[in-house]
Amino acid sequence: MSSATGSGRPEPAPGPGPARGRAPEWLPWQEAMERALYGPGGFFRRERPADHFRTSVHASPLFAGAVARLLGRVDTALGHPSRLDFVDMAAGAGELAAGVLATLPPALAARLRVHAVERAARPAGLDARVAWRAEPPEGARGLLFANEWLDNVPLPVAVPSPGGRPRYVEVRRADGAERPGAEVTDEDARWLERWWPLGADAPADRRAEIGRTRADAWRGAAGTLAAGLAVAVDYGHLAAARPPLGTLTGYRDGRQAVPVPDGSMDLTAHVAMDALPGTLTTQRAALHALGVHGGRPPLALAARDASAYLRALATATEAAELTATGGLGDFLWLATPAGPACAALLDPAP
Repeated sequence: MSSATGSGRPEPAPGPGPARGRAPEWLPWQEAMERALYGPGGFFRRERPADHFRTSVHASPLFAGAVARLLGRVDTALGHPSRLDFVDMAAGAGELAAGVLATLPPALAARLRVHAVERAARPAGLDARVAWRAEPPEGARGLLFANEWLDNVPLPVAVPSPGGRPRYVEVRRADGAERPGAEVTDEDARWLERWWPLGADAPADRRAEIGRTRADAWRGAAGTLAAGLAVAVDYGHLAAARPPLGTLTGYRDGRQAVPVPDGSMDLTAHVAMDALPGTLTTQRAALHALGVHGGRPPLALAARDASAYLRALATATEAAELTATGGLGDFLWLATPAGPACAALLDPAP
């Protein structure tokens, strides 16, 4: 559940179906999502994401601290340039950007240029050092970080058909009712065959979410870096365990809801992470490599300094949530380097 845009989440490629203008009652899911989330009056244009869902950024400042340490590794790999960039994709209200700035040593913060990429208006009270923009800057050198962005990039949904050619799913905007539409063709058909096949013998209730738009969005965002590292963090799946009924769902006021593209809710689908260019690891492994561990502090500390023990216990509890099996720790981190210098920065520190 991320928080923004079309090139900050890059503008999705046009989906199948009617041209833009006055929207018809039925639309392919990709176009319906685009209108509902990012069109005039769309969900992410007017809502504050933190009011509807909680990400790792909101769970603990330890997450921003880990991202700041990764930024430090990028800085070292690039030779401590006079200007370093941090690009926060789908920035929401700028919480991660502000958290990273608050964590950095002053000398590094002085060289840093922070870019929050989001379609919504700049929130009041955000640190003046954070530049607010609708697109990631071209030629940045540093770290581009996309936390729960790709799951909100609109995408087509497909179902099998008796003729053997999968069909796009169309949705009625008013109530979320669905029906089969046109046959899946061209790049979408090739993506589906490669990454999430729906053969002629697939059960009628099977469905697939075509991740071509997410791959295009990620290549576009990562491609803006002149040097450094692009990291996408999201809930996702791999080819060996694609969800047979798909994952598209809605969230409103913190609760899961039937997905209806009427602009009243977040619309999200898990990401086929192995279809994206880069190297994958779990959030648990990535945060461990960046120094976030959920181990309980020693009891001896409680006897020596009860206040320090309670602070350490609270920190360990937050770290445990960020790295938990069956929870946030299972999120996938995709690392896509821009240049060889930043190819292994999520390896454990020596």
